[in-house]
Amino acid sequence: MSRRELREQIFKFVFRVEFNDRDEMGEQEKLFFEDDEFNANEEDTKYISEKSGRILEKLDEIDNMINTRAKGWTTQRMGKVEVAILRVAVYEMIFDDDVPVGVAINEAVELAKKFGQEESSGFVNGILAKFTVKE
Repeated sequence: MSRRELREQIFKFVFRVEFNDRDEMGEQEKLFFEDDEFNANEEDTKYISEKSGRILEKLDEIDNMINTRAKGWTTQRMGKVEVAILRVAVYEMIFDDDVPVGVAINEAVELAKKFGQEESSGFVNGILAKFTVKE
């Protein structure tokens, strides 16, 4: 899988946290990888699992960062698609040294165009831009 395809799969998995308790995510991961539409090799599956797990471990911290910068918005008020995209992007921007900030933002905007509503890409871009401004 390409990096973009891997990121999309991570987004799809992180999206599930909106509909399941965190303690159920182990079972959700098993179901996710058993899905007929999911066809990745062992290396890609491991990458998706590990990165998704690291995102979920930092979920409260990531959400706090988003809520702090998203004036007038909280992750509770945002669309579930946008929240999942922001969570992946913020993780990559703050905690993943392998992903340049510009790439994380661009990929998040592309995910928002593909999976979100018409205004999603602008919304996601606007929130993530606040992470690049020195406070």
